[in-house]
Amino acid sequence: MTTSSLLVELFVEELPPKALQQLGQSFASVLFEQLQAQGLTTTASAVTPFASPRRLAAHVTAVLSRAEDRAVQHKLMPVKVGLDAQGQATPALLKKLQSLGADASVVPQLDRVSDGKAETLFLKGVAAGVTLAAGLQRALDESLSRLPIPKVMTYQPETDMPMPGWSSVQFVRPAHGLVALHGTQVVPVQALGLQAGAITHGHRFEALQDPITLTDADAYASSLANLGAVIASFADRRAEIVRQLDAAAQRVGGGVRPVDDPALLDEVTALVERPHVLVCEFEPAFLEVPQECLILTMKANQKYFPLLDAQGRLTHRFLVVSNIRPDDASAVIGGNERVVRPRLADARFFFDQDRKKTLASRVEGLAKVVYHNKLGTQAERSERVCAIANLIARQLPTTADESSLRRVQDVARLAKTDLLTDMVGEFPELQGIMGGYYARHDGLGDDVAQAIEDHYRPRFAGDDLPRNDLGLVAALADKLETLVGMFGIGNLPSGDKDPFALRRHALGVLRMLIERDLPLDIGPLLQSAFEVFGARITGDQANALQALTDFLSDRLAGLLREQGYSAQEIDAVLSLRPQRLGEVRRRLDAVRAFAALPQAAALAAANKRITNILKKADQVEGAVQAALLQEPAEQALHQVMSTLTPQADQQWARGDYTTSLQTLAALREPVDAFFEHVMVNAEQAELRRNRLVLLQQLHQAMNRVADLSRLAS
Repeated sequence: MTTSSLLVELFVEELPPKALQQLGQSFASVLFEQLQAQGLTTTASAVTPFASPRRLAAHVTAVLSRAEDRAVQHKLMPVKVGLDAQGQATPALLKKLQSLGADASVVPQLDRVSDGKAETLFLKGVAAGVTLAAGLQRALDESLSRLPIPKVMTYQPETDMPMPGWSSVQFVRPAHGLVALHGTQVVPVQALGLQAGAITHGHRFEALQDPITLTDADAYASSLANLGAVIASFADRRAEIVRQLDAAAQRVGGGVRPVDDPALLDEVTALVERPHVLVCEFEPAFLEVPQECLILTMKANQKYFPLLDAQGRLTHRFLVVSNIRPDDASAVIGGNERVVRPRLADARFFFDQDRKKTLASRVEGLAKVVYHNKLGTQAERSERVCAIANLIARQLPTTADESSLRRVQDVARLAKTDLLTDMVGEFPELQGIMGGYYARHDGLGDDVAQAIEDHYRPRFAGDDLPRNDLGLVAALADKLETLVGMFGIGNLPSGDKDPFALRRHALGVLRMLIERDLPLDIGPLLQSAFEVFGARITGDQANALQALTDFLSDRLAGLLREQGYSAQEIDAVLSLRPQRLGEVRRRLDAVRAFAALPQAAALAAANKRITNILKKADQVEGAVQAALLQEPAEQALHQVMSTLTPQADQQWARGDYTTSLQTLAALREPVDAFFEHVMVNAEQAELRRNRLVLLQQLHQAMNRVADLSRLAS
């Protein structure tokens, strides 16, 4: 059976740029998946996605014109239902066969398959392979129905083709053309009120030929490039933009480089069909404005690529990715330079106006900004952040002195005041950053300014932590206030919905506690934070506290899995609910080293056995009475424990968890001997209690670092 390449293209009006790459990938992958499922592809088949501002397309190699016939087996019914006592077909069986296009003549050929309890009748047959036209229609329908469309439009189709029920069409953007080519032949499929053909369109202004008649599926990309002035592949177009950006930066010289922003690069790739990078500039006087403001306005509003020098400082030049290539680009360059000036002037105006008021003078205004209808205003929130920050700072050696405590309060009190500035009102992404600039202008010192800027950190996965201890305290207090407040009022994340970014806040708290190894116990810290809210939390605080504790534990487990620890190792450590999270990774490393010892498996199994014994026993307390140790095995275990346990405890107290567990590994032989020769549940109550106390002490000694029973397979 012959194969040819298949090309499917949907020509539409300008697609949403932020969704284009995902739309293109989904369209191609689902189409290929559906063709594959119907047997229309081969092992040599491969799919290439195409996505430009006005098209979604997929090119699939080695596609069959018709799928191969395949053997099928139809399950009919139990033998006792399908055949009578004489072995003749019952009416029920005849009716079933008729529905499958067979008759009574096939009854002798029916297979009987037993499942051990009853026999079932099966009919073997051959299913005709689907034609490409029918299979592609199903694949195309499925691909369109599964597109991750951000928002659907409803419009009237262009054609008057006889399609009952097509009074309107719903799609991401109005569709104007459909191409379906198998080699050189058009495949008769339809979608969105359009019949497939071989005609597409190129660049709106620079196409050498329009419309373009495609002669072969394999000529799609080259035809669009040569005749339509369009780079159809999203990946190729992106790579071409990167190449041109780097080349333009080299022409400018001085070691400048375009700002690194993959999201901006993806968006610009989705906006142009024929990229052409041009160098523009603005007046150097604008560089007096903080560069974050200028960079953001150029990226967000104009989709420009600012140029940075070798030290990462903004220059007065920027790059524009144009969608046209005129012989004289001066008009395009001049137009973009005229457009950017008012944007930069606005940023300078906001910056100048904001500096006329100090951050301290804005504190009162926070009382007029609602944070949450159940949690009050931003002023109330700032008071809570101040209280939590004070609790944290008093427990840290570097911030416990009175001078540091005052500065912590300054940071916590002023951290949200830049929300009231014109600059942050225009560019919310700059909150914190502008607070740092304004704090320096107010003469508050670099450490306070830096802390105000950093109190949102880490903003995202992999982001840096706050640079100084003031910022660390403020960031921890700010995130805890958000988490406790939202959990306190029952506003928990659900599924993919997390409007207050509680998962991100939780990971930020965990990273700060772990990576800075802060001497803070997580349980009392959360309890104190809940107490700060007072009457604002009207529900069951105990349940809310437990829910938040579990939430943080789940996030911690996920974070540790990403760092390469196994689920078993994590379970062994976190099941003990360690309070100092800075110790968790050391405990995990100790567990991993212990698990590699030859004694580990036996001790883990014994520990699991001890755990089960103690669960069934009454509460046992007190010390082991040496006089009641009758069996040599229990005497030997007690003697070894008397030597090793103090050593292991000292090592544990120093935080040397690995050595502590390795010390206890020497207990394997006496523990094995104990369980082999000693009856724990002795008939005499005193003996039984004494042995249980011995096991409890052993259990406590072995499980200080982690619950070793969780390592038992």
